[in-house]
Amino acid sequence: MSEIQSTNVSPKLARDKVPFGQKAAFGAGHLVNNLFPGALGVFSFFLLTAFGMDPFLAGILGGLPRIYDAIIDPIIGHLSDNTRSRWGRRRPFIFVGAILSGVFFIILWQLDPNNTQSYNFWYFLIFSLVFLTGNALFATPLIGLGYEMTSDYKERTRLMGFSQTIGQIAWMIVPWFWVVIADPTIFKTQAEGVHKLSIIVGAICMILGVLPALFCKEMDQTNLDNRDNKNKNVFSELLSLFKSIGLISKNKSFMKLCAATFLVFNGFQMVASFSYFIIVFYLFKGDYGMAGTWPAWFSTISAVFTAFLIIPIVTVLSSKFGKKNAFIISTVLSIIGYGLKWWGFSPGNPWLMLIPVPLIAFGLGGLFTLMMSMTADVCDLDELENGMPRKEGTFGAIYWWMVKLGQGIALVLAGWVLEIIGFDASKAIQSTETITNLRLFDIFIPIITAAIAIWVMWDYNLSEEKAKEIKAELVARRGEL
Repeated sequence: MSEIQSTNVSPKLARDKVPFGQKAAFGAGHLVNNLFPGALGVFSFFLLTAFGMDPFLAGILGGLPRIYDAIIDPIIGHLSDNTRSRWGRRRPFIFVGAILSGVFFIILWQLDPNNTQSYNFWYFLIFSLVFLTGNALFATPLIGLGYEMTSDYKERTRLMGFSQTIGQIAWMIVPWFWVVIADPTIFKTQAEGVHKLSIIVGAICMILGVLPALFCKEMDQTNLDNRDNKNKNVFSELLSLFKSIGLISKNKSFMKLCAATFLVFNGFQMVASFSYFIIVFYLFKGDYGMAGTWPAWFSTISAVFTAFLIIPIVTVLSSKFGKKNAFIISTVLSIIGYGLKWWGFSPGNPWLMLIPVPLIAFGLGGLFTLMMSMTADVCDLDELENGMPRKEGTFGAIYWWMVKLGQGIALVLAGWVLEIIGFDASKAIQSTETITNLRLFDIFIPIITAAIAIWVMWDYNLSEEKAKEIKAELVARRGEL
């Protein structure tokens, strides 16, 4: 036993280093994980303009699948935690899920504007649920796989930082889908644009999505899991799932990560559309033609800064000051960036809007890089306290359920804010009071939620030293995985 412990405290083992090829494959999976929801958000707008869907029905098509998605994610996560196969726990799900989600994303968007509205509603609803099932089979085990690809405290942050950098490529591309689909020189109709672009997106996601299943390695814990899996039935599996969720909900460190993520992401999402409205109605007086591609450039440049400047800086900050402190630093910088938007959005000089972008990008760029790395540390703590099997899939599902819940609430609250300030997108000219209030909400909502998130994380205590102690005790208990 002492020999194992002394081995653990020796210099970093070679097995803790994730090879570049595996990082690239995992990053490709995250590119898919960002491209699907990004494309879905853009394409959904054209349900109204290209396919004539009633706004109320379009709202139902946006809301019902989210509820289904929230239910199925923990189930898929639990299944991948408890699967035994010659190919591993996660990789079979990822491989099948990538193909299914790619195929059904294409089918989902082959709507015919000449069909009745009722037919298109049910067509879209049914295939949305099928697509989300395939996407959950892919995305939830992919997140769990990332948590177990390395047991090293700092390498986890480097892995998540690299994958988030690759994932940001999706957000450099997605804003231009609006431009391409609506351009009559590229496609005869918007419906044709949606049809053909969905095929390209679906095919790319299938090709990139299978790469983590083919090239990434996961922990082999088959010999350490001594549970009796005979005579398992649906009822017993559901009981096991609820037991896992109960244990996870008692993990204070993980609950802090979820709460901080909910706050930062919710604050960002609430005002995500406000920047577009401010550009159009404040900088360009409601003239969509003059606004042109400025909103797309704003989003794309934000993603470029996040991918190639912010995430590498956050990774270095994490290595030097620890993950919690890196989160606090990056969140404070984002607060400063949001404040600078008051001067950055200046009529007559739209270039100034790009000045706050690098600081604002620290918000989400630091959030997901660090929170996913810290969740991997929490999985070690859970194994120490509750034993095998490790529950990376369930942790990942609950964490991203919190993200999706925040996004759903943010969309509702954003509409409410726009209503109470009297914003009307059908009017080219908004009142001075409406524009001023819009700008103030755009700045202070994310500042307030980010400040609360810092308060939540202030006494987070799963430090590098504690993480190493946990790892040493786990290795002493069951050896290296």
